[in-house]
Amino acid sequence: MKKRLSTLLEVVIFIFPALILLLIFVVIPAVKTLSLAFLNAEGQFIGLQNFSEVLLSNDIINFDRFPIKSPPWGALIHNGLWIAIHLPSVVALGMILAVILRDAWGGKVIKSIIFLGMITPMVVGGGIVTFIFDERSGVVNGILRFLGQDQWIRSWMVYPDTALLALILGSILLWTGFSLILYSSGLSTIPQEWYEAAEVDGANAIQKFFYITVPSLKPVTITVVSMSLLWELKVFDMVYTATGGGPGGSSTVLALRMYSLAFRALDPNRSAVIATLLTVLTLAIGLLLVRSTSKIQE
Repeated sequence: MKKRLSTLLEVVIFIFPALILLLIFVVIPAVKTLSLAFLNAEGQFIGLQNFSEVLLSNDIINFDRFPIKSPPWGALIHNGLWIAIHLPSVVALGMILAVILRDAWGGKVIKSIIFLGMITPMVVGGGIVTFIFDERSGVVNGILRFLGQDQWIRSWMVYPDTALLALILGSILLWTGFSLILYSSGLSTIPQEWYEAAEVDGANAIQKFFYITVPSLKPVTITVVSMSLLWELKVFDMVYTATGGGPGGSSTVLALRMYSLAFRALDPNRSAVIATLLTVLTLAIGLLLVRSTSKIQE
């Protein structure tokens, strides 16, 4: 009995400081933020008024323009487009490049170069993307000029119909290194005998990719999808440094809108609504991914 109490006391001693820190820096701020969403500037309870005013505004979903007219379409739509374009691109490019570079000459060097984009701070990444899509010295316009497609040359970040797309494409370039490294590690765990047996059965490279490589990398794919989704939901720094949400709000995302309400409009109550929305979306996606992971393990 004394030994159990001693063990329990040791556990409490080691866990208690972490619990205190968790309470101070996570639980209390989360509860405070949630409570702010139901109050007005004077601290009076107003129910769901903040939620209705924020979530039904054109800054979140602009049904007057989406999907027929050019952006801005609203921060939530912009995040959704970011996920719809960025997520499958990062998964597909990372997996394909990992397969191509696995036995290629200089593959490790190329992987390291691609991974540099991932370890680059996204604040710096915003500047890199701005440079890539610059009208005069940008790589993209240089390629278009070389191909004779001068009609497409423009300052991509200046036009509302291309600013968001340029940011998403730039983020794909910077984020692919993350999925590439994970898929490269995953490929090393697949037994070579499986590929040899498939060759004996007459399978070609494409069949081996879809029937051996892709299914075997499902756990890695879940990890890539999880991390990418979380980043896509909370993307802020790249947008803030590259466009500031402009032009005309055409590249504004949820995190940037939350920041603008809190520190520009000085309206923490409405900002808390978007923080709550992001939390709910993150938890919902997290639960779905946990369920998917448990099914794969079963």
